[in-house]
Amino acid sequence: MTTLYGYFRSSAAYRVRIALNLKGLDYDQIPVNLVKGEQRGGEHLARNPQGLVPSLVLDDRSVVNQSLAICEYLDEVHPEPALLPVNALERARVRALAQSVACEIHPLNNLRILKYLVREMGADEAAKLAWYHHWIAEGFTALEATLSNAPSSGDFCHGDTPTLADICLIPQVYNAERFECDLSAYPTIQRIAANCRSLPAFEKAAPEVQPDAS
Repeated sequence: MTTLYGYFRSSAAYRVRIALNLKGLDYDQIPVNLVKGEQRGGEHLARNPQGLVPSLVLDDRSVVNQSLAICEYLDEVHPEPALLPVNALERARVRALAQSVACEIHPLNNLRILKYLVREMGADEAAKLAWYHHWIAEGFTALEATLSNAPSSGDFCHGDTPTLADICLIPQVYNAERFECDLSAYPTIQRIAANCRSLPAFEKAAPEVQPDAS
């Protein structure tokens, strides 16, 4: 059985849950509590020396780390339904949308960064939230413009079926809502998020329904 090591609120683990669900794959989940620091334990570091989640352990005990790499691995091994378009230029667009979230927005606002702001830089709660809201606004403003101005956008980020871009977008929308960011300026993002959340694969991946949700 494929096993996903993750944390219910981890955006990166959330992405992989969506991908696994879209592919209709069975998997076990073993929680790694990031708040308690379990990611720094020796057992998890043996799986992922970065001390991050997710890690996907395959039937042959091989380990795949990094959420985008895991999603693309799943897409190559289980090609239907496809997470990336067939056309090379369209694939590049989907990857660019996914990376705009996973490589530009998310790293600035993940748990490690927020903890560092508070513990090492002395930021209070108001300053931490201001930081979070600023980088969501920066990223979502650009993403909204990209999505709203492109004929390739459809019910989802690219066309009318979910892709890797939607897999990255939804966890970021979830976190923006959790931190009470004002999303009224991003109607295209909100519309796409609503379409995604209506699908069982996204519903089953939501943080609040995971075994370790608290």
